[in-house]
Formats: sequence, structure tokens, C-alpha cells
Amino acid sequence: MVPARLPARPALHADVIRGFTPNWFTAVMGTGIVSLTLPHLPVAGAAAAGEALWWLNMTLLLLFTVLSAARLILYPAESRATLHHPAQSMFLGAVPMGLATVINGLIVFGVPHWGDGAAQVARTLWTLDALLAAATGLLVPYLMFTRQDHALERMTALWLLPVVASEVAAASAGLIAPHLGAAQAAPLLVGGYVLFALSVPIALMLITILLLRLAQHKLPGAEVGVSMFLPLGPLATGALALLQLGHAAPPALGTLGLADLAPVFSGFGLLGGLILWGFGGWWLALAALTTRRYVRGGLPFNLGWWGLTFPLGVFTAATFALGEQSHLSGFTHLGWALTGVLAGLWIMVAARTLRGAWNGSLFAAGAAPRLP
Repeated sequence: MVPARLPARPALHADVIRGFTPNWFTAVMGTGIVSLTLPHLPVAGAAAAGEALWWLNMTLLLLFTVLSAARLILYPAESRATLHHPAQSMFLGAVPMGLATVINGLIVFGVPHWGDGAAQVARTLWTLDALLAAATGLLVPYLMFTRQDHALERMTALWLLPVVASEVAAASAGLIAPHLGAAQAAPLLVGGYVLFALSVPIALMLITILLLRLAQHKLPGAEVGVSMFLPLGPLATGALALLQLGHAAPPALGTLGLADLAPVFSGFGLLGGLILWGFGGWWLALAALTTRRYVRGGLPFNLGWWGLTFPLGVFTAATFALGEQSHLSGFTHLGWALTGVLAGLWIMVAARTLRGAWNGSLFAAGAAPRLP
């Protein structure tokens, strides 16, 4: 008697899981930052739209986490290959950064609905996010130095992704701390500045090397052309982190016996944030010029296009923070304009991502080679 055969697993499902790489978490980053900037618009329904996107973003984060776990279990060889891949491994930093946008939403949207309980949940999740960010910022460079194949002429701004996660967590600490008691806020404040130190100096070093690479070897290929926007991310996030940590510092410093230093922290946050924001503005203009050049020759779509959203989003958030702390309305008006551009980019990239996910092309492109 011939035993009955079990039904084969649908090939489409297998391709989705096998080809699911950390690149997809950039969609969580991009969607999350749009949800957090929309409430700043003086338009009826903007805050509700932002909250709806936040709920969508939590769904995406959960779905992508499940798919990542399934890939790790069902295709361990491909999962190990991602760690060794010189480009895909960089996107591991997108995981804690995507989580940070959901955590920030607990403050922006959760606290008005659920009160202090939402802030406590955000604080707990922030601890996990900070550990993931610090680990990614150490592990991926270690793999770059020991297992991966890199060269200056092949360098892209993707190198920034693993280290930027720590400063995103630092900015989250500054957002969460004012909603906690001073005793609870103090560890977040200290942790935020440490995370800033684990990220921004390294990011500035990488940007310096990237400038050298661009001057010597010109622009990278069109398939990674949108990556020219990525250096805007650490500059803008660094500015936002200093602004939010400086704003949160005074109450927390009192519990540490450092109340007299509160004006120093606040002033340093505003000054440092303004300097990094200005640097980011220069890079935004440069990225716009280079992208215009790429568009003329054809710019193929891939998940890297989400690199248009998160860097611009954190630059927009830093612009709003500067407007609030400097009391200069010009920053606020610029933030409104940037939010409109950001929303338009999100709609375009989200639509093309849905199309690529539906026809399977984005999963096929994401499949990493097996390890020998």
C-alpha cells in the first residue's frame, strides 16, 4: 500500500519566507516616522491619520517579526548568509529602528488614550530596543571586519544603518523621559546620552569616509542611488536626540544632584541640535541633486526606496523640535512643508512596495545566497 503524500507547501509561501530579509523593516521605519510627524500639521484629521498609520505600523512590525522568525527556523542557511552578506546585513539596524517608531507612538498616541500606563510600557520596550540597537551597532561592524568582503570603491551609505539605531533609541529616551517620574527618567537620560555616543561619532566618521569614496569613485550604481539620502538620517536623528534629551534633562538631573547643570544640558541640546540640523540640510540638498541625476538615467525600484522616508522624516521631526524650543515660527512652517513632501513620498513608495510584494519580485530580489 502506497502511503498518502502530504500536500506540498505552496511555493509562493516558501518564496516569501525564504526571501524575507531585514530590508523589509525599513518599511516599518518609514511608516512609523510618517505617523509621528502627521499630528504636527494644523489640518483637521491629520492626528487621526497619524494614529491610523501607527496601528498599521504595529501590524507590520508584528508580521515582519513572525516572518523573520519563520525564516530563521525553516531556512537557517539563508539566515546565516544574511549575516555574511555585505549589504543585507546592514539592514539589521532597521529592526530596532522600526521598533523605536512604535515605542514613540505609545507616547504620542498611547498616553492621551491610556495615560501613564502607556509610558510605562514604552519604557519597558525601550530597554529592549536599546539593547538591540547597541548589539547591532557592535555585531555588524565586527562581521564587516572579520567575515565580509568590503572595499572603499564599493562603499555605500548603507554602512550607516547598523550604528544609527543607537541614536534613534537615544532620541526615544528623550521623548519618553518627560512622561515618567524623575527617578525613572534619570536612567533613560543617562542611557540616551550613552547611546548617542555609541552612534553619532561613528556615523560622522563613516560620512567622512563616504565623502572620500564619492570624490574618488563618483556616485554608486543606480540600484543603490537612493542610499544617498541615508546620511541625512544620523545627522537629523542626532539633532533630534540632543533636542529631546536636553528638554528632558532638568527634572532628571535633580535626582542625580546635578540640578545646576540643567541649563547647560538644555542649551547644549539646542545648540548641538541646530548644528547637526544645518549639516543635515546641506546633505538633503546634495541628496536631492544626486537623485535628480539618477532619475534621468532610470532609477529602478527596490526596498531601498524606503531610504527616502525615514531620513527625511527624522529631519522633519528635528525641524519641528527646533521650532518648539527656539520659538522661531520659520522652523514650524518648514516642518509643515516637509511633512507634505514626506507624506507624498510615503504614498508613492508604499504603493510600489505593495505591487512588488504582490507579484513576488521583492521577495525574489531579497533571497540571499547560501553559505558554502
